[in-house]
This record gives sequence, structure tokens and C-alpha cells, in this order.
Amino acid sequence: MTEANRSAAELFDDDYGEKWFSDTATFEEDLLFVWGRKWSVSSEVGKLKACLVRRPGKEIEAVKNPADWRWGDVMDPQKARDQHDAFTQVYRDHGVEVFYVEEQRQDRPNAIFMRDNVLGTPEGAILCRQATRFRRGEEAAVAKALAKIGCPIVRTVSGRGFFEGACAMWIDRHTVILGSGVRSNAEGIRQVEEILRPMGVDSVLRYQIPWGHAHLDGLMNPVDRKKILIFPWQTPYDVIEPLRGMGFQLIEAPSIEEVKHGMAVNLVAVAPGLVVMPAGNPQTQKALEKAGVEVIPADVSELMKGYGSLHCMTAFLEREEA
Repeated sequence: MTEANRSAAELFDDDYGEKWFSDTATFEEDLLFVWGRKWSVSSEVGKLKACLVRRPGKEIEAVKNPADWRWGDVMDPQKARDQHDAFTQVYRDHGVEVFYVEEQRQDRPNAIFMRDNVLGTPEGAILCRQATRFRRGEEAAVAKALAKIGCPIVRTVSGRGFFEGACAMWIDRHTVILGSGVRSNAEGIRQVEEILRPMGVDSVLRYQIPWGHAHLDGLMNPVDRKKILIFPWQTPYDVIEPLRGMGFQLIEAPSIEEVKHGMAVNLVAVAPGLVVMPAGNPQTQKALEKAGVEVIPADVSELMKGYGSLHCMTAFLEREEA
């Protein structure tokens, strides 16, 4: 007779001692039973099952001086929304369930860049803490959205730490890159690593994000199980060499112009070897296709006026293991 089938009377018979023994299932093993679905992310390329986004709301209409928000130009609100609807439809066409942060502060136009607020993990979401004052406060609305859909928040970056989700990059179930720079400090990185280690992450690659860059996803991005697109001029040897040792094929983005102004590396893999990337980057697209990666171009030119692109706008909540 199993523990679950024993009656209370049988548990409290003439023997002394506690009979209600602890259940040893891991949090990850209990995701479906407790949280209703497998809210698990340990890859950037495993088939994407669910993501969280913020469709541009009234907050983008308040931007008058783009420099105040680290933008390059003012967005046309309707064009931005149409482009957002179009690329999220591409996700749906490939079987992705798209969830939305439906409410947000109207003084937070950068809230469309959802990856900065959320890092998906094998056991749910880390709620990040923004480095810049003009983005703090976005996370409160994001926490409500995660709670509404039933996704567990396994950590909220707190104290003196700050860390944005795009400063992390999954390589495989046991390997993650953590970037240090203007958007993530030592304490934020410590908190993220502290929660990932017990989940089975045993290899952390350190990436010092160069001056002039905010996040990793403009500099490198996995595109297939053993293929990764990199901006070779600013990718550290101490990151590249372990990836080569793991058998990764390095696809070098051939155009500085496309990387910096076309945000060619800032793409999303919806499945291994299938990516959605910003349109208008023919040299990078050709390099990917030559390496056997299928590319779906998406026009996000209006949204890119906020100095972010597809990967920035997409927080992964559930992926199959690659």
C-alpha cells in the first residue's frame, strides 16, 4: 500500500513517530501537477511553446523626447502595434501560445521589451529588476500578468541587485551565460546564479558586456542545437572557446552595419534551426541560410526605434528541451 492510499488511522497506529513523510518530487517535476503546465525554459532554441509580450500601449504615445528613454526616434503608435501584431502572429502560426501584459504604467514606454523583465528557467520565471530608473516599476505589472496566467515566480531580484533578463543566455539544460555590465551588477548576477544552481545549472560562462551595449542578445544568439550566431568583434574568447569545446558551429555576422543598426543578431528561434529575425539584414540572413538555418524575416523597423528588437520583446515562458 502506498503512502497516498493509507488512511489517517493507519498513519497513527500504535507505533510512535511521524508517518507523514515528505514528498521528494522536485519543483520541476511538480510543475504540471501544481501549476497546470510545464513552465520550463532551459534553451534559446528548443521549440517555443509559450511567451510573454507587451503590445505597445498608451505608454509609447507619451514619448516626446526619444533621448529621455534611450530611443532613437519617436514611434508611430499604429505602425508599431501593427508590426507587433504581425510578428506575434508568426509565433502563433508556429504553435506558440502568446500571453500579454495587459496593463502597464503609462510612463514606461520601454515596457515593450519584455525579455528584460523576465528570465525563464526550468522551474518558472525570475522576475528581474531593471538597472535604469526610467524602467523601474514595469516589473510590478509583469508580476501581476505572470500570476494571472499561473506561471510561478521563483525569484525576484531584490536588495541592491539589478539584473535584466537579456543579460542571460541559455546554452543547454546545464549551461548558461551570465553577462555583467551596465544592466547587471555583481549582486544581481549572484542572485540569479544562486537560484539556477539548484535547478541543475553546473556551468556558468561569464560574459563581460562591452561598453556601449546593454545586453547579450545583440551580440550573440543560439539558432540551432549546436549553432550560434555571434558578432565576432565583441564576443569574448573566454565564452567562445567553451562553446567550441561543446561542438558549437560559430556563425559570424558578416556586417557591422546590420548588427548595430539592423539588430540582425536580435532574433528569436521558434524551433531548432528556424528563426524569426528582423527584416532588412540580407548579409546575415544569407550567412544563416548557408549554415542550414531557416529564416523568417519580420518587419519590426518601427519598434526598433526603441533600440530593441524581436528577442528583446519576447520573454520565453515554456520551451521544449533542445
